[in-house]
Order: sequence, then structure tokens, then C-alpha cells
Amino acid sequence: MPTLHLSSRIVSASSGVTARRGVDAVTMLTVYLVLLLAIPSGVVITALGALGRPSLIWGLVLLGWWAVARLQMRTSDARPVFQPVRFTVVAFLVIILVSYAVAMLRGQPDDQVSPAFTALIRMLSWAGVLLVAVDGIRTVTDLASMVRRIGIGAGLLAALGLLQFLTGQGIVDFFGTIPGLSMEGGIQERAGVIRSSGTAIHPLEYATVITAALPLVIAAAISRGFRSNRSHGGLWYWLPAGLISISALVAVSRSAIIGFAVAVISMIPAVPARFRATVIGTGSGIALVIFAATPGLLSATMRLFSGAALDPSTQSRTRGLERIPEFMSTSPLIGSGFGIFLPRYYVFDNQWVLIIIELGVLGLLSFLAFFVAGIWSARQSRRSSNSNIRLLGHALSASLFTVAVLFAFFDGLSFPIAGGMLFLLAGLCGSVHTVVAANIVSDAPPTGRHKGVIR
Repeated sequence: MPTLHLSSRIVSASSGVTARRGVDAVTMLTVYLVLLLAIPSGVVITALGALGRPSLIWGLVLLGWWAVARLQMRTSDARPVFQPVRFTVVAFLVIILVSYAVAMLRGQPDDQVSPAFTALIRMLSWAGVLLVAVDGIRTVTDLASMVRRIGIGAGLLAALGLLQFLTGQGIVDFFGTIPGLSMEGGIQERAGVIRSSGTAIHPLEYATVITAALPLVIAAAISRGFRSNRSHGGLWYWLPAGLISISALVAVSRSAIIGFAVAVISMIPAVPARFRATVIGTGSGIALVIFAATPGLLSATMRLFSGAALDPSTQSRTRGLERIPEFMSTSPLIGSGFGIFLPRYYVFDNQWVLIIIELGVLGLLSFLAFFVAGIWSARQSRRSSNSNIRLLGHALSASLFTVAVLFAFFDGLSFPIAGGMLFLLAGLCGSVHTVVAANIVSDAPPTGRHKGVIR
């Protein structure tokens, strides 16, 4: 059996040449990304039930692969780097396990045991993705490759959503006809307008994924579109950004528009000053064309905000905040148990509230620390003299912040693609800290394809 190495390349100090060895962490994560985005999240292997989602299974493979690789790792493979992201996710997992054990000891109805176990396995799968990203991505080239691939995947997902919007068809429904597979979910409608979901179960999950990826797509466009000598070819790097922007605007969703606004505003400082007016003007023009070409879309979008106070979903969220003390009363520190609070009790549509109920105050603090650690790790890129690693770090921190905001509008960890994207992004944020702290990035500005340009 060949030795597994999380690091996909060895950097030669004398020549600067990179060489592959062992199993490539980038490839393993790319397989996960394809399974996560290309296969509808409602598709499961029928015989395995809720545990039969392909991305979940591959995440468990990544966890096992990471564990074996860590056991085989030599002390000379890498300089130890303190990873706040790894520390906080482990702390979060410990609280989940303790909460789960206490909940089982208290006794649970039969229909709550299976969802709790499934939620636990799902969390372990996501942890595998994060740990491979944190420990396997050690060069700016690998990091740039993963960011580029996430951008491509999100662009294709946005294109699928637009196709659904224009045709009114699910497009990916054929997965449910494949023997051995079953599928849930489908096209939804609001105010007479089709709400695209791509390969996601719900439009909110779809909106979260594409808007969270938008800062990464913008970073790729900035890196190649503005800095490339081929000015005409550089415009193609803005195509995924355009697809995602259009998809967010036609989503007929407050969350999609809020997520889009957060992502764009957070990336404005990264756009070169001489291009900011052009980018903002072009974006505004595209928005006007979309609303003009789609009758009823602008009025439906405006009503989402003007009538928010009277909207049933908004009222339900508001009433839910008043009931938090009631649901926390039995176990305020460690909660009722992760995955145990079923919709029959109440639908909060707020992951932060659901965390404090299921995992208590300790769970909420650890979940908040998880986001803070990821954003802090990505922002460590400011210490680097490499402009591309600084751009990558800025984009990843913006993406993670966008997810944190959108999780206040729906229970994101209940949805496979949203949760998987969160932990992949957090892992890449941690890898930024690894790259900078290990001094693998060259102090000289990148000039070639092997120097970390997001291509």
C-alpha cells in the first residue's frame, strides 16, 4: 500500500521546482466538490437512506484518509503550525458528542434517535473535509487551484439555476429515475416567479452556496482579468461572477439578495481603485436589464422587503426568538442534542438559534469561535508580501462571513450543500494560515502560472 501524504507537492529549496508525491489533497477535495455540487443534494443511495448521500460518504472517506495520513506523517514533513480552525472544530465536535450522549441517556422518542445519529455522522463527514483542507493545502498554487475550482463549480451551478428559471423545469430530475437512487426536492415558485434551486434541496441552500462563492469568483477575475496581459481574454473570468449575480437577482429571495450584497460589498476593497467605478456601473446596468426583461420580477423583489413585517416567515422567525428560553430551559449549557430538535417542535429558520437550542450556550460559543477562527486565519494573509495570497485570504474571509450572515436566515447545517461548502471554505481559510506561517509563499510577486495566480 503506498504511503499517503496530505501535502500534494514537495518544494525544492534549491530549485523552486514542485514535485508531486503520494495522494493529492487537491484531487481528493475536488472529487468532494463535484459530488457536492453536481449531484443533487436530495439524491441518496436508497439502501442507505439519509446516510447515502455521495458527498457525505466521500467526506467520511476523507476523514479516514486524513487519519491514516496523520499517523504516517514524519516530523520532517511540515513545521507544526497552530491551527485555530482545527482547534475550534474539534471543540465543536466534542460538545456535539457530549450533547448527543447526554440526550441518549435521557431517553428519546424513536423518531428522534435516527435523525440525531445521521446529524452526528454528517458532522464527522464535514470535519473530514475541513481537516484535509487545513492539513493538505500547503502551497499557494494548491490553494489557488481549489478556489478556482469552487468558482467554476458555483458558476456552473448558477448557470443551471438560470436554466431552471427560464424553462421552469428541474433539469436534474433524471437522477431520481436511476435504479438504486431516490431523490427529494424540486422547483418552487413565489409570487408567480420560478425559484431556482440548482442541485440544492431548497432555494435558500442554493442562494447560500452561490453567494458564498461569489467573493472567490471575483478574486479569480481580479487576479486574471485585471492583471493579465491578455486584456480581452481576461474578461472571460468575469463570466461566472455575472452568472452568480444574475441568479441571485432572479431568486426572489431576501436571503439571496442580502447574501449577494454582503459578498459584493466585502469584496469592493479588493477591486483595484481604478476599476471600481466600472465594475459597480456594469453591475448596476446588468441589474436594470434583468428587471426590465423579466416582467413582475422587480415588483416581487420589492415586496419581499416592503412587506417583510407582514410576511409569515418573518413573523415566525420573530416569534421564535421569544421562545428560545422555553426550549433551552431543560439544558442551557449543552442543549437538547444535535439533530434532535425536529421541525414538529418549531421551525426557526435560523441556524444560530437552532445551535443554542440543540447545543446550548457552549455550543453557540464554539460555533461562533469556529467562524471567528476561520476569518482570522484567512486574514493572516495580510502578513504576506505575495499579492495573490493576500487576495485569496481576503476572498475566503468574505465568503465565510457571507455564510455566517445567511445562517441567520435558515438552518444551514440541515442542508448538505450549505453545510459542506461551509466546512470546505473554513478549511481553506485555515490553509491560508498554514501557507503564510510556514513561509512557503515566495516574497517575490508571482509572475507565472506556478506562482499562485488564480487561473
